[in-house]
Amino acid sequence: MYQPKFSITNNLLTYISRIESAKAVINHSPLVPAWEARFRSDALTKSVHFGTKIEGNELSAEQADKVVKLENVSDTKQIMVKTGIMARERDIQEVLNYRNVLAWIDEQSHLSQDQVFSEHTLMSLHRLTTQGLIEQAYVAAYRDKQVIVQSASEGGVVFRPPVAVEVPYLIEDFFSWGKGQAVSGMHPVLRAAITHYQLVYIHPFIEGNGRTARGLATLLLYTLDYDFKRFFSLEQYFDNDVEGYYQALLSVQQSADADMTYWLEYFCYGVALEIDKIQRQVERLSKDLKLKKQLGKQVALSERQIILLELFQQKDELTSGDAQEVLPHISVDTILRDLKDLMEKGVIEKQGVTKGVTYRLKE
Repeated sequence: MYQPKFSITNNLLTYISRIESAKAVINHSPLVPAWEARFRSDALTKSVHFGTKIEGNELSAEQADKVVKLENVSDTKQIMVKTGIMARERDIQEVLNYRNVLAWIDEQSHLSQDQVFSEHTLMSLHRLTTQGLIEQAYVAAYRDKQVIVQSASEGGVVFRPPVAVEVPYLIEDFFSWGKGQAVSGMHPVLRAAITHYQLVYIHPFIEGNGRTARGLATLLLYTLDYDFKRFFSLEQYFDNDVEGYYQALLSVQQSADADMTYWLEYFCYGVALEIDKIQRQVERLSKDLKLKKQLGKQVALSERQIILLELFQQKDELTSGDAQEVLPHISVDTILRDLKDLMEKGVIEKQGVTKGVTYRLKE
């Protein structure tokens, strides 16, 4: 039976504590639905862009965002025409596929642990990840040949995964661990980190192993109620230091007894770091939770009003001129109507008269 080896260090306890603290703030924040939609949209774009960039995708963040937001178009050539993107079709297909992976994960958060750790789920993720990228015979099919993992910077062989004939047995053994009672008391983030590593180690497919591993780890977090309102993207953390990411993965094999402690610390630190960023955003936008206490309810805001409210987090007072700078293509009359609506909703207050008028968040 598969059994990961690791130690619970002070670092791990610190990171898990930070994650739990941030999770509580995010889950109980008084964010209005429009803010939540924006946070989720930003997280989706980051996950898709950095999740494919780490594998060598050359689309910029702006180009990836255009592909992600283009609905009801799946043909890469049509996407190029509609977005004006000039790029390799493969890069567009990879971004399109990973968007579909994350959309699918969003719909599967009801799954049980037995369903998460199943061949059906693994193959579904791989099919979405690699559709149109590799030979159809290798889509959602275990590899039948040996593969190697090369260094992203030097190009040399850094890891040789298990031989192909062992893959089905290693997957079965790992899934038995994932569905077992022994893991029920293990923290969800640790379980996700182990899942991520073990799938990368087994390398069950010809291609798409990294994205499939990250996808299953994300799905596991979602089913264990650690989705952080879908505001969260760990892919940017991995991409910021690709060599560090691969070295953390390789540290397990390089240790004397396949000890996973350093990898777990690396993974949990990344979650804590990214979640902390989200927490700070949430606290700014909810003005340290005072907005909810004052209003006693959520209020619906337009996209323009969200932009204005973000500006209020940076400046104590605003003029209509300040508002025009962040909304340059919006008429003065429309901006004044937005400000008046925010006053009527009890979010901001007006000070002064005529040309000396300023606005500030209501205390």
